[in-house]
Amino acid sequence: MLGSLIASFPAAAQSPHALRLDEAFERTLPTHPELQRGPLRRAALQADVDAAAQRPPLVVGASLENLAGTGEVRGVHGAELTLTVGSSFERVGKRHARIELARARLATVDLDQEAKRLDVLADVAQRFVEAAAAQTEVTAHQANVAQRQATVAAARKRVQAGASPASVALAAEAALARAELERERAQVTARGARRRLAVLWGERDPGFDQVAADLLVVPEIPAFVELARLVDATPELRKFAGEARVREARLHLAQTQTATDIAWEAGIRRLQNGGDTAFLGSVSIPLGSRSRAAPGIRAAQAELEELQLEREGSALALYATLADAQGRAEVDALAVRRARETILPALMRAEQSAGEAYRAGALSYLEWAQLQADLLAARREQIVAARNTHLALIEIQRLTAMPFGASLEISP
Repeated sequence: MLGSLIASFPAAAQSPHALRLDEAFERTLPTHPELQRGPLRRAALQADVDAAAQRPPLVVGASLENLAGTGEVRGVHGAELTLTVGSSFERVGKRHARIELARARLATVDLDQEAKRLDVLADVAQRFVEAAAAQTEVTAHQANVAQRQATVAAARKRVQAGASPASVALAAEAALARAELERERAQVTARGARRRLAVLWGERDPGFDQVAADLLVVPEIPAFVELARLVDATPELRKFAGEARVREARLHLAQTQTATDIAWEAGIRRLQNGGDTAFLGSVSIPLGSRSRAAPGIRAAQAELEELQLEREGSALALYATLADAQGRAEVDALAVRRARETILPALMRAEQSAGEAYRAGALSYLEWAQLQADLLAARREQIVAARNTHLALIEIQRLTAMPFGASLEISP
């Protein structure tokens, strides 16, 4: 999982203070509260295993009879002191069934921890993508500001030459001011995105000014058939196997309740009147254990059968979510590539040609400005598509819980 996510973000030429995705993982995993609860949960369930392994306790008792009566039993003359020790003979299988149930619950901790770890990694990667998208948006606005500055310079020259009215230069200056405002907004958004990322490991003021990611490089998207084969290995479905063991153990424990335990007690009694002593013993067997256990057995059987339906429902939901994420990733990745290969090159050539034509007096300012706006819009659309592609890939990786291999490897 870790390697596949890192592979989606090749390092480009970045600031010395740029944060890599693997560094974000390394900072988050040791300190995230959700992952710190696992050892505590394991310790609690291990204590349940130890408690289940205990045998029925010995019960020590004392009783004093015929005390402070009247006649022959007045005062303590007729008192009888009885000391007893007792317990119960637990029928074969009950203790083993309790231990089996406690151990089955303990075994589910690792799967729960793995699922939480995947969720945390996905959260880190998603915020990393948001930070990368925000800083790429800043770059797009910086390019737009540079184009608007060139437009202002050209408009002023034409006004000075008497080839254009002053309103053209003023309109160009207003467009430049709006472009600078949008750039500043994008910079604020990027700082906020970096701060939201750093909060995951407890930092309020990020110690980095960029993330080391080239958002506009998107990998080939694996076919759905390839991804569907990985679903059965996900923690979300593997946990049903663990839960099945828990419910089977619960059924076994319920079935052992049909066997009746035998309670016993033994002791010694001292008769104060005469100073004699005598031994005593008793056994007791509760009746109706089978009928009392029957409802619990039926409930445990129903829960076990219900689990299979729950698994099938979860599997269908996972496949549907995976299909949606894979489809969105394919569409958005296609949009990113098409923008890089055809749309943006064509708009950039058109903008350059429009600038030359405007300077030569063959094109109006509005036509040139419109091409600049179209170029910025196309760049922003490409950024959104790239962002959505990576977010869909992260969701795919969270669902499958396995790296995709060479198909997602990208060279810097």
